[in-house]
Amino acid sequence: YYIKHLVVDAGGNFAPAIEWLTNFGDPKIICHPVVSMVTDLVWERVAFRTFLFGKAWFLLTLVVFVLSQSVLNHLDTGDDADGYADKPLEVRLAIFVFRCFIYACSMGHWMFHHARRSFLDIRARAFTRVCGLKVPAYLENWQDLASGGLTVCLFMMLILEPILHCVAASGGDHVFTSNCPDGQAVIFAYSIASTAAMLLYFLLLSDLSVLSTSVSAYVLVCGRVLSEAALFLFGLTFFVVSFACAVSSLEQDSPDFKGLPKSGLQFYKMTLGMYSGLHYDMMSGNPALLVVTFVYVLTTVLFLVNLLIAQLNCAYQASYQDMLGFARLNRGKIVSETMPSVSQARWQRFVAQLRLDERVEFGEGDIGFAGGVQVFEPASA
Repeated sequence: YYIKHLVVDAGGNFAPAIEWLTNFGDPKIICHPVVSMVTDLVWERVAFRTFLFGKAWFLLTLVVFVLSQSVLNHLDTGDDADGYADKPLEVRLAIFVFRCFIYACSMGHWMFHHARRSFLDIRARAFTRVCGLKVPAYLENWQDLASGGLTVCLFMMLILEPILHCVAASGGDHVFTSNCPDGQAVIFAYSIASTAAMLLYFLLLSDLSVLSTSVSAYVLVCGRVLSEAALFLFGLTFFVVSFACAVSSLEQDSPDFKGLPKSGLQFYKMTLGMYSGLHYDMMSGNPALLVVTFVYVLTTVLFLVNLLIAQLNCAYQASYQDMLGFARLNRGKIVSETMPSVSQARWQRFVAQLRLDERVEFGEGDIGFAGGVQVFEPASA
């Protein structure tokens, strides 16, 4: 394959051909053997190590965050001589150090990243609309939007940090404690911000699916069928609200359907198979209520759920044909974004190893033109 001008430009730098093909967005063109070979060659021998090194820091911060929020904080507490329930000093110190690392290194990194990108877009007057709000154009990328949400969650965690609220009560053997009246007053709000941050961390981790084309294709297909699930939830919510209002207006004495909130919750449980059979038996004294619930079950479980299955099946079949192409488009995008971080010396070594200036043999003794890479075919081809 003659790939020289797909790999290097006139100045010997990385050619923008992959970026152009990726921006064009055609999943069939990107699967052409020559384009696939160039993308995989640059990815495996140049961009992969740089990309993985860049993600190593993110993986480290994720591990530290999991340890501080999901592991160490659940270690058993014991009562000391003062009858004060708290974790051992070593655990409290580890939690404090890990959280300081997250606030300083992870939150600080993301704040600098978003401040820089926002400044560049504002200076260039590049804006877009997200949920009706005018924001810098770089937030069109879902990874940047998710990392922005993560930054906000980490900042809220810093403000609500129970250890900081308990500084006045952390004397003696209770240094770095979070068990104090002021700390307990904010612990629930802090846990909500921590939960949201944890989910956003793992959402950003899905970017590593590009390491495998098959996994990347699977993730992309999942994303493309989410719209069908959203339509199902919209339809389900419509029926839940309708039947909850109807049951609340019905003269009945069932404690499960006492008011709109309780009625809606029970209908959701019915659809998800979480409603106990004993509760159905308890409706035998309310025939009208039993009829309404049976109509709801027939409408949602038999109709909406099976319709969702059919929609997912059709959406998957439509996406399956091009899912490998979309996965390669995603890899091409990562390659284009990673290459500016590759050192010039490493790039020149890679180009020299390709020996694109040497003439390629078509066959034994049959010398062809320069600029290609020799690919051998099976003898049976």
